[in-house]
Amino acid sequence: MRRTPASTAFALPNRTRALHILETLAIGAAGGGLFLWARLPGGLISGAMIAVAVAAIAGRPLSIPSLITQSVLVLLGISLGSLMSQELLQHASAYPLTIGLLALATFCSTIGSSFYLQQIHGWDRTSALLAGSPGALSQITILAAEKGADVPAIAVVQTIRVIILTAGLPMLLTVTGMAPASTAAATMKVASLPGLVELVAAAIAASLVLRWIRFPASWMFGAMIGSGLLHGAGLVEGTLPPWLRGIALVGVGALIGARFARMRTKILLGHVNAALGSFAVAILISAAFVSVVALTTHVRFSDSVVAFAPGAMDAMLALALTLHIDPIFVGVHHLSRFVFVSIAIPGLVHLFGRPQDDVDD
Repeated sequence: MRRTPASTAFALPNRTRALHILETLAIGAAGGGLFLWARLPGGLISGAMIAVAVAAIAGRPLSIPSLITQSVLVLLGISLGSLMSQELLQHASAYPLTIGLLALATFCSTIGSSFYLQQIHGWDRTSALLAGSPGALSQITILAAEKGADVPAIAVVQTIRVIILTAGLPMLLTVTGMAPASTAAATMKVASLPGLVELVAAAIAASLVLRWIRFPASWMFGAMIGSGLLHGAGLVEGTLPPWLRGIALVGVGALIGARFARMRTKILLGHVNAALGSFAVAILISAAFVSVVALTTHVRFSDSVVAFAPGAMDAMLALALTLHIDPIFVGVHHLSRFVFVSIAIPGLVHLFGRPQDDVDD
């Protein structure tokens, strides 16, 4: 019997994985390009996300490796940092008040969504609390596994919430006239080649430092800080070429859509109603707090909407880039939410969740 060489045996899985990655990126690029051609707001990120999500639900084995994920987040961070000199500390005086309101909004939306999932869909308290928590999906998933909660159900609720926000917010803000259909960043000067090299070097260096101290979302925020410092100091003028910013936005959309590749259709369909209902509760509560911000501060309504939206940091900051929303305001608030969720949710689960033995039974 003819034997397959060992090198070939190892090459086949790698080649298959590479084809899956290329398929994911191609589907994302096609979806983003279609939405951009149709002039839909936030077209690149929304189109890529929806196209990849549909393909993943249909059963395609889509994936994006960590190296591409990190590269996409660095590009996004550099693009956001290039806006810092224009937007820096625009609403700084309002930060203490709005961050405090955000913490309260996060607590209320978590409790409200949890109560809905328990009373309407019969979820246990631990799973309901974790599913109702806005953002910090990776931390929530780890905590859910440790507590014996329903991890697939939680993932469905969290992912559908991000999908709806990423696809719906650009349309809502544009239709209501609260954000322009195209970003002003698209008309910014492109940095020179030495400037681009400096931006990439500063972004990677800052990201590695943040990663070393275990800062959340280190690749994106590190690149944002590195780029912002260079622009703020006047050392670099201009930003990434439009095609590189486009790659970053398509990449973020594909990352979100690819989450569905790990979900079984039966599980997804079984929790759609719970996801939509809990999302509605969270949005109503968040909207109430956004109204308070609008009435008590001078923050632009569109900025507060994206900052208080209970979605993932990378997706909301990508929307800030595409819709010319203040990236500093949005970034500070989503980082604050991430820290609050990471610290507070384990305590809430310990106090109000079911004991471990009850969950395991």
